[in-house]
Amino acid sequence: MDLSVINPAVLAASLMVAATPILLAAIGELVVERSGVLNLGVEGMMIVGAVSGYAVAVNTGSPFLGFIGAVVGGAALAMVFGLLTQVLLSNQVATGLALTLFGLGLSALIGESYLMARPPPVGDIHLGPLADIPAFGKMLFQHDIIVYLSLGLIAGVWAFLRYSRWGLILRAVGESHDAAHALGYKVIRVRLAAIAFGGACAGLGGAYLSLIRVPQWTEGMTAGAGWIALAIVVFSSWKPVWILVGAYLFGGVTVLQLNLQAAGAEVPVEYLSMSPYLITIFVLVIMSTGRGRSVLNAPADLGRSFHAPA
Repeated sequence: MDLSVINPAVLAASLMVAATPILLAAIGELVVERSGVLNLGVEGMMIVGAVSGYAVAVNTGSPFLGFIGAVVGGAALAMVFGLLTQVLLSNQVATGLALTLFGLGLSALIGESYLMARPPPVGDIHLGPLADIPAFGKMLFQHDIIVYLSLGLIAGVWAFLRYSRWGLILRAVGESHDAAHALGYKVIRVRLAAIAFGGACAGLGGAYLSLIRVPQWTEGMTAGAGWIALAIVVFSSWKPVWILVGAYLFGGVTVLQLNLQAAGAEVPVEYLSMSPYLITIFVLVIMSTGRGRSVLNAPADLGRSFHAPA
């Protein structure tokens, strides 16, 4: 195995790109879960965002409008989940799984017309002298705008949850919706807003896959990224900063397997390929038990439906 063929700067830059769609989906799901809602439909929202953004970008010739279309598509599907779980009080786990299946089927239907289409290119942002810094310039300062937006979202969500009044209300709803309701807060409205935000972020993450990382439409191209995002939220103990760490770790595994394959690694790369999904399964198993949730400091009312008093 010849490790000299692996360029650390290129490896780090590729890691940031690979982690971005997972990071976007995970930070949106974190906000949803901090409000007390468990949405397992992240994969479905991502794939709908991917095909919506791709279709809009191809038809308009504007990647910016494509990203807007992805945000709208992801949020619209999320609001279907919100209507079913918050208004009609359906089971959150079953509805989330159904949402994923629906999203996969809907995206395949819409995307059939775009298999041979090519989206408009999305250029990188060249940050002047910063981009010319040896090693670090290519690593940190020659990325597209969505990479920097994802980092800004991490900082914004952290500040929102920690310092803003609305962030405190959202956290209160997730910890005890009955107490929040008694204080006069509109629990269902808060949760619907959080669900819409989570869907928008997941849709944007999906569009990043179809418009930037792999600029083409392929059925099922999210390939489990939504499930990994769910695992990262748990891994982070519902803290935005650790979302960044988790997304970059999972993204690093994805990039590393490709680089090791190019370097002629004797260890089967399939082991690295399946490791994120094994970890995801392990985390979801832990989450299925009440004791696991308490150990991981999950929001107290996560997954519980709110029944407004008559």
